[in-house]
Amino acid sequence: MTKWVYNFGGGSAEGDTSMKNLLGGKGANLAEMASLGLPVPPGFTLSTDVCTYYYDHGETYPEDMNDQIAGGLKEIEKLTGKKFGEASNPLLVSVRSGARASMPGMMDTVLNLGLNDETVEGLAELSGDRRFALDSYRRFITMYSDVVLGVHHHIYEDILENHKDTQGYMLDTEMTAMDWDSVIKEFKAATKRELGKDFPQDPMEQLNGAVDAVFGSWMNERAIVYRRLNDIPAAWGTAVNVQAMVFGNMGDTSATGVAFTRDPSTGENRYYGEFLINAQGEDVVAGIRTPQTLTKASREKMEEDLPSMEEALPEAYAQLADTFETLEAHYRDMQDIEFTVEEGTLWMLQTRTGKRTAKAALKIAVDMAEDGQITTDEALLRLEPASLDQLLHPTLKPDAERDMIAMGLPASPGAAIGEVVFNSDEAEALKKAGHKVILVRVETSPEDIHGMHAAEAIVTARGGMTSHAAVVARGMGRPCVSGAGEIRIDYKAESLTVMGRTVKKGETVTVDGGTGQVFLGAVEMQQPELSGDFAKVMKWADEARKLGIRTNAETPLDVQTAKDFGAEGIGLCRTEHMFFEADRLGYFREMILAEDKEDREAALAKILPVQRDDFAAIFRIMEDRPCTIRLLDPPLHEFLPHSEADIESVAKSLGVPAGELMHRANDLQESNPMLGHRGCRLGISYPEIYEMQARAIFEAQKLVSEENGATPVAEIMVPLVSSAKELEILKGKIDAIAKEVGALEYTIGTMIELPRAALRAADIAEYAEFFSFGTNDLTQTTFGLSRDDAGRFLPDYVNQGIMEKDPFVTLDQDGVGDLIHIAAERGRTTRESIKLGICGEHGGDPASVEFCHRAGLDYVSCSPYRVPIARLAAAQAAIKTK
Repeated sequence: MTKWVYNFGGGSAEGDTSMKNLLGGKGANLAEMASLGLPVPPGFTLSTDVCTYYYDHGETYPEDMNDQIAGGLKEIEKLTGKKFGEASNPLLVSVRSGARASMPGMMDTVLNLGLNDETVEGLAELSGDRRFALDSYRRFITMYSDVVLGVHHHIYEDILENHKDTQGYMLDTEMTAMDWDSVIKEFKAATKRELGKDFPQDPMEQLNGAVDAVFGSWMNERAIVYRRLNDIPAAWGTAVNVQAMVFGNMGDTSATGVAFTRDPSTGENRYYGEFLINAQGEDVVAGIRTPQTLTKASREKMEEDLPSMEEALPEAYAQLADTFETLEAHYRDMQDIEFTVEEGTLWMLQTRTGKRTAKAALKIAVDMAEDGQITTDEALLRLEPASLDQLLHPTLKPDAERDMIAMGLPASPGAAIGEVVFNSDEAEALKKAGHKVILVRVETSPEDIHGMHAAEAIVTARGGMTSHAAVVARGMGRPCVSGAGEIRIDYKAESLTVMGRTVKKGETVTVDGGTGQVFLGAVEMQQPELSGDFAKVMKWADEARKLGIRTNAETPLDVQTAKDFGAEGIGLCRTEHMFFEADRLGYFREMILAEDKEDREAALAKILPVQRDDFAAIFRIMEDRPCTIRLLDPPLHEFLPHSEADIESVAKSLGVPAGELMHRANDLQESNPMLGHRGCRLGISYPEIYEMQARAIFEAQKLVSEENGATPVAEIMVPLVSSAKELEILKGKIDAIAKEVGALEYTIGTMIELPRAALRAADIAEYAEFFSFGTNDLTQTTFGLSRDDAGRFLPDYVNQGIMEKDPFVTLDQDGVGDLIHIAAERGRTTRESIKLGICGEHGGDPASVEFCHRAGLDYVSCSPYRVPIARLAAAQAAIKTK
């Protein structure tokens, strides 16, 4: 018989963290905490295998599952002394999801399950608090109706708000037992009105419905979007955890909260969290009530009046602090914890590795490594390379002018500028149209996940430091200000009002998630500081990695930025970018319009000095680091104007008839220029272009060498080679220029970007001293896809599982990767010492960097701001293959 149900509680469990894939993160950690002897309410986990079975068998369950659920309930009853469905001594349970990867708020939860018109009276009798029992019942009706029955929660919220208005109440805690009795009657009437049937009274029917809903929520829209954004496979499935309820809403000695063993925003080694007295868990994360701080120090720092948990519930807090130490020492990482205090007794509901900002991740990893809790290799593996991007961009300049319009909680650090939007769909649409947006909401919900991802930053009027907006924003690396209570949002008018000022949709604001401030207009930014923890991690990464890291850059600013970020050379200098500069584009057009070689050379002679100066500027910055310079690659028609007005203007500046310019432009036009007269084919047709570029490189090299004594290393790359003969001819011409100029240190190689070049690599290596894989074009020519157009339909391929990922973002290891393996192997059979690297955008993608390490390449090259990402990814690849 297949085991579908795993019990935990009472100091033992049928699982542990090694079974995370089967029990999900929540279930595995509940089992682990129970085994550690921590106070965990007993329960059982329906494994992820049930979810897989459910979707593989037309949303049905294994025949023997119900019997195992019954056995799980009996075990909970035995440990609690309560009976599920019994009126006099009712067992109530929570039903929660639990995938192996944390997906906060994306799937459904039901609390207080087992309550009905009879068991609520038993709960009132047992607790001696009828108000508490009815409060729990109304919560259950609202949550179950929304999650399981499909009746929107706002229907119940409206009923409650109307009742509070009638009674003159501001808070739910002012409601009496009589009030809740009246509201519950209205709730049940609303359910019957919406569904045509009564709210279910049978606890077993309730449990089955909740399990259905949680498994069903694995495929809801927000969960699908979250998985896509976070690379979580749908095949993993979710587990379902059924657990005895404990109550934080039993009066002033009861509470519920969310806590972190360290600060998830900064990484400081201090307890961080929030709690609410006389509340249940959803009250904290939903942002409905403003929570209180966990520690006295935090309360004083935040200048808040309400007592911290340390002050209000000192005994429970002391037990919680001990539990923090136990869990962090056991898991050797910062933990995110959910807890409940029931009449002074602490219960642990969840622990998981806490989501954190990139800054916090760095600090926690460094601190734990330096304290000896983990090794430096473990510290490196705990960091998400792509998250470093959060640290590499500007922040607000301290002395910049600013006009603050709102203040909230600093929920997720970082700064961003954008135009205000109030709707997640609109945020996503504007992002696709090239806008930078700031999403402003009263509070976010899981349905806002796509808008939050599209936004530069998020601002909410309600919610605390552990609200949905805060947790998700930190995980995404988005700046977030939550609980900006002075903001009044009018969704209909698409505006917000604060302190008598109105900000309309489309107006620019600046958000500082590190201070919790929102400013009108754009505030001046400053460059990041890359010392401290960042520098330590980069040093450890450089010691661990085998791959060299270079950059794709051709402007002095980009070259200097990349060097500051640790680039060890240039892997791709695209010389055509230099021709587009205003002071030489006219000369280049003259060359294109020239009728013979003599005229072309005359035009190129005008370009030579400025191109030489360009290369000299790069060599000065890179000193003796290798610089791979790609000779002219794009087709010539790209340099000519296309509209009639532009042709008229350019013809006038060049002193040629407009008709002649138009005729030449038409002559050069190609049906498929990406596969046409470009790259080395231009060098074959017009060798004087490549000869001029080679001369400029060698003269710049000599000039810089004479200036500072360091010899720049020039690697001249011939693009789009498909046969050895092309490279043989062009290499001969470059060598002749080198001899004429008296060139210093240089090598000649080629960019492998055509399948034929990969297959004929043994021949090409006779003339190439290095191969640089141009994975952008190699992907295009291997798939027969246009990178510029494929974005329209590639999402369909990814969504339907035809492709795991967009091959222009993450290297296709099966097809394109095979060609790289073939070229590397065949190239080395001819020239054992041939240098191998990649210079497409894949050079900054962690998964692609890992492939390059395993393939035995010498280096990867990427854009300047991705150099630290590549350094860390290369280190992780080396550690994984030790």
